[in-house]
Amino acid sequence: MGYRTLLRDHRGLLGIAFLAMFTSSLGQSFFIGLFQAPISTRLGLSAGQFGTAYAAVTLVAGFAVLRLGPSIDWVAPRRFALTVIGALLAGVALLTLSPWWITGLLGLGLVRLCGQGMMTHLGNTLAGREFVSLRGRALGLVGMGIMLGETALPPLMAALLVWLGWRELWWLLVALLALFWVPLLLRGPWPKAPGKRPARGQRRHGPRPFREARFWQLLPLLMILPVTMTGLFIYQARMTEDLGSSLTVYALALTGMGLAKLPGALLGGRWVDRLGPVRLARLYLLPYALALVVAILAGGHAGVWALMVGGGLAMGAQESIATSLLVRLWGAEHLGTVRATLSAAMVFSTGIAPALLGIALDLGASFSHVLVGMLALLVIGWALAQGVLASPEARGA
Repeated sequence: MGYRTLLRDHRGLLGIAFLAMFTSSLGQSFFIGLFQAPISTRLGLSAGQFGTAYAAVTLVAGFAVLRLGPSIDWVAPRRFALTVIGALLAGVALLTLSPWWITGLLGLGLVRLCGQGMMTHLGNTLAGREFVSLRGRALGLVGMGIMLGETALPPLMAALLVWLGWRELWWLLVALLALFWVPLLLRGPWPKAPGKRPARGQRRHGPRPFREARFWQLLPLLMILPVTMTGLFIYQARMTEDLGSSLTVYALALTGMGLAKLPGALLGGRWVDRLGPVRLARLYLLPYALALVVAILAGGHAGVWALMVGGGLAMGAQESIATSLLVRLWGAEHLGTVRATLSAAMVFSTGIAPALLGIALDLGASFSHVLVGMLALLVIGWALAQGVLASPEARGA
């Protein structure tokens, strides 16, 4: 059974999960970054103050995902989606309408929490839990919702800014999303609640990943890509300067990264179903590792293109591999809890890593040295995960 059959038989559920992933664009860094200047002006913050506030609300959002994300293991998905959408609308209203900076930051925090955090959590958990034999393909298709947002929204927003203000653009996008969400919420094929909510005062049963050694062994492998790619995005000017390239080439390579995510997602999803998530987990970072080697040894335009395309291929495949691996190790019935823990860990690390990288650059490290460090972390993360990947639970024994 291939992608065509999957779309024919399950397009309703896939549409819900895909739309959740696309809607997450409202809270993604790439989208908020498009409006950083007008948002900073409205809140009365300098660029540095906005960066600090953004990091703070992101870390708070990470803690909230850790606390609220597991509820999708017992709350009906439709009710979960209604709650997240309501909070996201409240966040957009506060961010765009509030005259006070403190409530504006509260709105930004809600947009980050419900956009990047809970919407992606909803989409990935639905696809990972409701599909069994076709889980990899379903996750690959659903992940294309984020890719569509990353590819289509920046040029579209830039073009519309000629006629509309930034607040009007946010309201327009929310209205367009509502045209799709309302019929799905009313008549969509929503699955039932997967479990029962623990009684008040009763200790919730299920895994506690932060207390398990195997989670910590697996975590570096799954975090190395988002952490290092975040560093490349934020310090793009320093990277292109040290590698002997230009921001123009970087902008073109960024488009190449978006295009590379498509085959990464589709092929990654197909291979997860055929070969299993364990074998793919050992291999999917290879394009990025080779890209780091090319950038370190060759530099220049070729190095920038290699980083973006190699990173795009691996990023496209990661979600289907990671979610399928979590299901293999902890079971589909606990996917919401484990995915929330992983998402929170990624939010924390991607919030802290740019600061550490900035300190290294301020201390005089060249970007080539930084790339060597990234490659070393990738190899260490891969080696640490091998014990978990070889375990009977991972092999399905």
